[in-house]
Amino acid sequence: MIAINRHKEAQKSTNRRNLFLFFSCLLVPFCGHLSAAEKKPNVLFIAVDDLNHWVGHLGRNKQAKTPNIDRLAKLGVTFTRAYCAAPVCNPSRAALMSGMRPGTTGVYDNGQDWKPVVGKDKTLTTQFLNAGYEVFGSGKIYHANAHRPGEWTDYFVGSKEKATPHPTAKNDGVGGIKFQPLTDDSKLSDEAIVNYGIKHLGMKHEKPFFLAVGLHKPHMPWNVPKKYYDLFPLESIELPPITKDDLTDVPAGGLKFAKPKGDHATMLASGRWKEAVQAYLATIAYCDAQIGRLLDAYEKSPEKDNTVVVFWGDHGWHLGEKEHWRKFALWEESTRMPFIWIAPGFTKPGGVCERTVDLMSVYPTLLSLAGIAKPAHVEGADLKPLLADPKAKWETPAITTYHLNNHSIRTERFRYIRYADGGEELYDHDADEYEWKNLANDPKFADAKASMKKLLPAKNAPELPRTKE
Repeated sequence: MIAINRHKEAQKSTNRRNLFLFFSCLLVPFCGHLSAAEKKPNVLFIAVDDLNHWVGHLGRNKQAKTPNIDRLAKLGVTFTRAYCAAPVCNPSRAALMSGMRPGTTGVYDNGQDWKPVVGKDKTLTTQFLNAGYEVFGSGKIYHANAHRPGEWTDYFVGSKEKATPHPTAKNDGVGGIKFQPLTDDSKLSDEAIVNYGIKHLGMKHEKPFFLAVGLHKPHMPWNVPKKYYDLFPLESIELPPITKDDLTDVPAGGLKFAKPKGDHATMLASGRWKEAVQAYLATIAYCDAQIGRLLDAYEKSPEKDNTVVVFWGDHGWHLGEKEHWRKFALWEESTRMPFIWIAPGFTKPGGVCERTVDLMSVYPTLLSLAGIAKPAHVEGADLKPLLADPKAKWETPAITTYHLNNHSIRTERFRYIRYADGGEELYDHDADEYEWKNLANDPKFADAKASMKKLLPAKNAPELPRTKE
């Protein structure tokens, strides 16, 4: 009797096992499909320092030679009206990586330490680490390489440079605008930084990865091998479009930022304006060559079809427009930069989006594409609708802030600037792409100015103290 019962139990067990195997076989295709659908996308996060809109596909400067950045743009969606959160390295990067605008954190300039006001739990890379990603970084992501341990799986700052001035170099530039050609065997840190990215793109990863590659160029000094200078013969160099007495209708706040008696006066006295433009173009070409190396590795990567790419410059740069040099201002040249996205399943090759966006969108968009919950503190807009349809309706303006209570609001047609002392500027980009005519006091544009004024940020935190340069 006992033997019979054991036989019956064994038979039941066998039947249950066979039934389980039968249904498991039926479910395998569905489970396999579900696994593929749930696979997290990788992220290639490319940051470039001081690159304004002088790239080929944006058409701002026809002398620019950027075939690789242009190649990247053709693979996804390029934003033709993209603007920084702040026109200077430290606050721009702190805002992008924290998801909080300068007016929220009080980080408005270089020399202000963002770490005490941005907890480790708030940064972009922490969200990816917590979601099970490996997070790799190289080069300049934060200003002054101020990345923190615990927010990266691994980080490579760079390597020692071999930078030898070329015999044709006159000196190291004009005043604070530094440039000179180098010998063609010189090696800069960006090359090793890109090598790090290439290595990780070619590796097999057990987990999804977030790979940040931050290039220093075209940040000054514009010291790159002479072969890049040779791409731009000095006799062919054209100066940026300017107009006489451009600053006569600019209020005191704008004049304070422009500093026309500083870099610009020194450059005019030197007679070397064209050489400076040549040097910037050469340094952009060097940067583009490094992007090309990284892009080649991306295209060969086994994970290419499951990798989101975002390419961004941290802000723009003036080369004499509005009698101003460098960034540190709220006009078009200092706030606009290239911004390119490739998002498998969303973007299509050759997309061009003319909506106004700013870099605060990077954080929420990457989380959205990766299926990671957005923390409550994040202030930017998710670009996913524009990635899928670059012509989709979009009402969100681009906002740029430089120091306390100085803001620029950019829509597709207008730029409105309001300074801390109440001074105003308004430019109609449909008629004035170089912002030569301030319409802030023109009654015909009173309604436009009033509507733009309503878009000014509500948060204006006090400035953090400057602790370093």
